[in-house]
Formats: sequence, C-alpha cells, structure tokens
Amino acid sequence: MTAPGAGLAPRAVLVLGATGTTGSRVATRLAGLGHRVKAASRRATPVDGTEAVRFDWHDPATYAGALSGADRVYLLAPVDSATPAEVMLPFLEQARASGLRRAVLLSSSAIPAGGPAVGQVHQALPGLFDEWAVLRPSWFMQNFTGDHMHARSIREEGVIRTAAGEGRVAFVDADDIAAVAVHALTDVRAPGTDLVITGPEALSHADVAAVVADVTGRVVAHRPLTYEEMRDHLAASMPIEYAAMLAGLDRSNAAGAEDRTTDTVRRLTGRQPRTFRDHVTQALRGAV
Repeated sequence: MTAPGAGLAPRAVLVLGATGTTGSRVATRLAGLGHRVKAASRRATPVDGTEAVRFDWHDPATYAGALSGADRVYLLAPVDSATPAEVMLPFLEQARASGLRRAVLLSSSAIPAGGPAVGQVHQALPGLFDEWAVLRPSWFMQNFTGDHMHARSIREEGVIRTAAGEGRVAFVDADDIAAVAVHALTDVRAPGTDLVITGPEALSHADVAAVVADVTGRVVAHRPLTYEEMRDHLAASMPIEYAAMLAGLDRSNAAGAEDRTTDTVRRLTGRQPRTFRDHVTQALRGAV
C-alpha cells in the first residue's frame, strides 16, 4: 500500500529576487542544505541547484506559477518603489490562499513596522501569516564593493557621497543577512518578530573610506552633502520620491539613528558577523 502523499514533491521555498544581493545567497544556501527552492526573477535566470521561475511584481500573471508548490517565501520589495505595499499586499493575499504558510520579509533597520515603504508590509504581515519574520538589516557592506552607486563612485572617482555627515552605521555583510534569513525560513519555529541585523562595529563613512583606501592602496574620501544635494544627486537616476526617502535616511543616520549593534547574527547562526575590513579585503584587494 502506498502511503498518503508518497511520490509528491516536497513543498518548496520561493525566493524572490533570487539573482540579487541577498536573494542569490539565500537561494544558494537553501539548495545547499537540500531544500527545494524556486528561484524567482523577472527573467527566470537559473541559480545552481534551484528551479528558476519567472516573477515580476508588476505582472500579476506571474504570481500563480511562482507560488505553485511553495509553502514559504523570502520577500524582497520591488526596486525603487516608494509604495511597495500597493503590489506586495495583493500578492501576499494570493500567497496565503495558495497555501503559503511562512513569509520572511527583507526590510531595513531604518524602517519600523508601519513606517514608509516596506514598513507598511511589515505591519500587515502578522495578520496574513501565523509564521513570519521581518529582517531589518543595517546598510549593506556590499554597497561599497558591488554595483551600488557608492561602489561605482569609489572605483571611478575615489569618492563616497552621502548626507550622513559623521553619523555611524553598523554595516552588515549580505552573507550574514542570508544566514539569518535561512534560519528564519527553515527553523521549526518561525521567529514571529522583527530582527535587527548589524555588523560588529559602527563606522562613519569617513571610517569606511579609510578602510577601503588602506586595503586597496587607493585614495578614497567621504564627501558630505546636504540633504537637498543628496536628494538631487540621487534623483538623477531614480524617481524623486525614492531619492527623497533615501536622502532622508542619510539625514537620520547623521543624527545617530544607526549607531548601534545587535547580537542577531551570533544568536541565530552561532558565529560572529563579518567585520567591514574582512569584507573589503575579500571583495576588493587587487580589484580596485
């Protein structure tokens, strides 16, 4: 006699933004641990060990195929949207109806529940799912070593422009964020709370520039801008509403909003978070 459910594929983890900075790391880690992973992106780009699926926040016709067979989701908001809840909440309603039971949302340490942008989704999540978590990482170390505007301006001009003044931030490595995300997605009990994720030390952008300069042997400096200057600088490459929000976060950082560290990485993963110097040494030595 065949046992009920025998031969059925195990339920999958749907990873949105699976080609992005954290999504790619989450998908790869999950697959390496033997989980069935649906790696979702706008072009259904393959990720090793996963099933590539097409997903576009602005194309609801892609939702059902991405959700089919999944019972957990790693959620990334649409890029450059100041009002992501407009598309995310209808998707989450559909996800719940399809049998999804656990949602782990990537937010930001700077955005509380009910705050702007993805803060509205954070606020709604506990009412949609019994199993949930909101990851609230500090600013990414990869902003200075990947394809972010800061990384590009370091490579092209030897400059980091912000409106953060001398404010300090406990920058965090995306690998550490992904490690926390995997625990939140796979532990028997979902966290059921928000998790502020930081690196081990708070640094000013002048400190960041000094570390990058020391590791790479290049001259790198922080160039402070006013809020208005930063907003207008950002608006050259993104919608003005989103530029204003990001410049406002810099202004908050100048006032000390991100000058704190947490034990989240160590507590959930059992290891210390990576230092900024270690990250830069691995990512940039000989490459800048």
